[in-house]
Amino acid sequence: MRPWNFSAGPAVLPFEVLQQVSAELTDWHGSGMSVMEMSHRGPQFKQIITEAEQDLRQLLAVPDDFAVLFTQGGAQAQNALVPLNLLGRSADKTADYIVSGRWSQKSFEEAQRIGPVRLAASSNQAREIDGKEYAPYTWFPEPSGWDINEQAAYVHACSNETVGGVEFADWPELDIPLIMDASSDILSQPIDFDRVSAVYAGAQKNIGPAGLTLIIVRKDILGHALPQCPSALNYALLEQQGSMVNTPPTFAIYVAGLVFKWLQQQGGVAEIERRNKEKARILYEAIDKSDFYSNTVEPSVRSRMNIPFQLHDAQLDGLFLEKAAEAGLLQLKGHKSVGGMRASIYNAMPLKGVQALVQFMQDFEKEHG
Repeated sequence: MRPWNFSAGPAVLPFEVLQQVSAELTDWHGSGMSVMEMSHRGPQFKQIITEAEQDLRQLLAVPDDFAVLFTQGGAQAQNALVPLNLLGRSADKTADYIVSGRWSQKSFEEAQRIGPVRLAASSNQAREIDGKEYAPYTWFPEPSGWDINEQAAYVHACSNETVGGVEFADWPELDIPLIMDASSDILSQPIDFDRVSAVYAGAQKNIGPAGLTLIIVRKDILGHALPQCPSALNYALLEQQGSMVNTPPTFAIYVAGLVFKWLQQQGGVAEIERRNKEKARILYEAIDKSDFYSNTVEPSVRSRMNIPFQLHDAQLDGLFLEKAAEAGLLQLKGHKSVGGMRASIYNAMPLKGVQALVQFMQDFEKEHG
């Protein structure tokens, strides 16, 4: 049996998808070519990218007035490309940012290189909630407290902070576009496109291999790019040319398309969301019932994708990771900025993997607690 891979990204892919990729690697559907060898403008790849977009639209119920773009660069590149493409919507070329962790902080800092963006809310300070003190980036700023400039081009937020394990989904109705970095929880739950005007996500957590970035954006906010925005990364041009201003990441799009079909076979996003809730419930319960492990995130915004936890004695961290690897539980080390452990349990992580982790944690506690 394969080990259980809890990497935060690049992350586990559905085994069935890996098997299909292996079977089709040298000859896609009798074409005599690998997908890696195909012209991106040929009929074979046209079929691949068309089906991928259609399946994605079905999975997330993407409205017709939204464009689906497949591009390069990863989500971090979008930290610059979002303002380059959208700041021109406002007369003063400003935007508002919600900072709830390491990745939204990076987004805010990068956007400042492009234009005069504002900090509308931040959780980068300790806060008392329900009589308990929470450290910076372990809670989410409630929308009722956001300081929004109604003349801004957009508001930017991150739906799931991979490092801190904070997730938020109850987005407000705003009069200006809400732009969401959903890199680590895309396709794990529905998205309300009545409230969200654009979503972007790096592929390497819930979609496919690194190298692909997915952008879903309302068409009527396009066409306002700043003059310095590169043509190959201009959302409006990408929408007009079917993501083919230049050669897109063809192989990554192909694998993503297989993941979309796998999700449909599992019952779609609604069923995946149910499974994700169950996986997260089991792991959080194991942590909360123990004096040996702890999770410090405010409970109402605990991530279902990335679950950080600490051992009561940090000197045991190395031994925990060593024994976990021997038990076939891989890549559990927490991010260097927070330490401890982190279990990333994306869509492709089955319930059995989480159960195996919980059993190991309980056995380790009995021996070393």
